[in-house]
Amino acid sequence: GAASDTGAALFLWPSSAPDAGGHHGHPPFTLAPYGPMTRRMSANDDLKALIRTIPDFPKPGIQFRDITTLLLDPTGVARTVERMVAATRGPVDLVAGIEARGFLFAAALAVPLNAGVLLIRKDGKLPGATIAEDYALEYGTDRIAVHEDALVPGQRVLLVDDLIATGGTARAAVRLLRKAGGLVEQAQFLVDLPDLGGADALRADGLAVDSLIGFPGH
Repeated sequence: GAASDTGAALFLWPSSAPDAGGHHGHPPFTLAPYGPMTRRMSANDDLKALIRTIPDFPKPGIQFRDITTLLLDPTGVARTVERMVAATRGPVDLVAGIEARGFLFAAALAVPLNAGVLLIRKDGKLPGATIAEDYALEYGTDRIAVHEDALVPGQRVLLVDDLIATGGTARAAVRLLRKAGGLVEQAQFLVDLPDLGGADALRADGLAVDSLIGFPGH
């Protein structure tokens, strides 16, 4: 097995093949007790300190939470992945990432979860036949899509992205994945902006929602 050096978790890596329905067995990891680090880790203040806030971007009044500074820190990246994996409920078959930063987290989580990576892309970006879903923007609509053969009906899907704000894209992703036959019961985010209500909207859609860090306001 491979052990974490941060004290957050111990990952074990047995091989596991999917059954005929596309399901994997139990997750290929176990979690060691946190011990004395539990209280500090539950607050995730170490990760929050790595995220830079840029005021008035992309327009006045917006506080932009820039995760690129966290991504530059190898320890920060490792701890982010470990804690998101630890929050995952039961085995999953696919980790679905929303374009574009969600792809980073989907791929990173899929390895210790022994799951595949499903890309949720902007419409027109996928070469094969697709299933699409529209969602509302402040002005107009947008569309996301997945390949129609990207998942086997009944596969368990964890939805991930870097940030949840109003939740419009994430909710559309859930509708899309369910339309394709996926079982989508949980979503994870690095950052939540709870004042904007997106996480609560996903919970109302029947998902368990977790985030490592919360920031007030917009």
